[in-house]
Amino acid sequence: MHLKKHRFHDAFLLLASTLAVVSTSNGNNARPLITGVVERLDARLDEIVSHDAVLEKLATGYRWAEGPVWITQSSGAGYLLFTDIPNNAVFKWKDGEAVQLYLKPSGYTGKDARGGLMGANGLTVDAAGRLVLCQHGDRRIVRQEPDGRWSTLADRYEGKRLNSPNDAVFKSNGDMYFTDPTYGFPKGLSDPAREMDYCGVFRLSAADGKLTLLTKELTLPNGIAFSPDEKTLYVAQSDPKQAVWYAFPVKSDGTLGPKHLLADGTHWTAQPRRNPDGLKVDRHGNVFATGPGGVNIISPEGVLLGRIHTEKTAANCAFGGDGSMLYITATDCLYRIQTKTRGAGF
Repeated sequence: MHLKKHRFHDAFLLLASTLAVVSTSNGNNARPLITGVVERLDARLDEIVSHDAVLEKLATGYRWAEGPVWITQSSGAGYLLFTDIPNNAVFKWKDGEAVQLYLKPSGYTGKDARGGLMGANGLTVDAAGRLVLCQHGDRRIVRQEPDGRWSTLADRYEGKRLNSPNDAVFKSNGDMYFTDPTYGFPKGLSDPAREMDYCGVFRLSAADGKLTLLTKELTLPNGIAFSPDEKTLYVAQSDPKQAVWYAFPVKSDGTLGPKHLLADGTHWTAQPRRNPDGLKVDRHGNVFATGPGGVNIISPEGVLLGRIHTEKTAANCAFGGDGSMLYITATDCLYRIQTKTRGAGF
């Protein structure tokens, strides 16, 4: 995908659909604030996001909101969980109710005070519906059991502690794939507590519990998701020097083939809202990738179809409800927008 700066500017002026502010939201069941811009760069976006779709601000007041995941209840209803990493907490949003603190601590259980991104980052659920947390501070991935206890799924590779697991996704066979950059360290890449000299993408086998390093080519791997047929694994690289999204072919044994470039957003990183972050995929294979500008909607062929511009830096997103509602965490806010598609798996 080759996009020039003037194309971004012209498309913003000519094709964007500006949405009006109608009310305020404080996260306590007030009417949502409708705000934002949907930027249309390709006619195919009309089949994904309608022209009358609005971006709603549901809640605000967090330090760095991340890791949204939809929890489906047995009644057919559901709710959204999302993390506030610096506050070491997970919050629960449910339509018609006030936002509630769901879990604290979420990612750092040490006794020594520390700052930085210490809480849980990415959240997901396994086939049994159990919550799985990527814990920055404790440098591990855990599963929350029905009684509330945590079971450690991964914390070391070849005897060395992981950096700070960031995002994870499950394959239909139960294997878990995850990224392990250094964002949980107070000093990042130069932190003396690091035990590995690379940032990896890993696979935890459901069959035997073996942890496999799939690649250490990426400088700062971040968001991760499968294509609907699970033949491709998408991984965001949140490196301002090479801000890109990669596509890896998934081999029959679950390992990865050589990567190829899906999209390059490096020249967008001069914008205030920069760097690829969390991502999700819809049932048609379109990638909803947070990063420069907000949520970038990219076709499986690597064509940028458009963007959902958020006021704040977009960090991650997740489909919820019946699968057609897209929830977005961005700096201190939680947003949602109705789509015409559904997330993969819904």
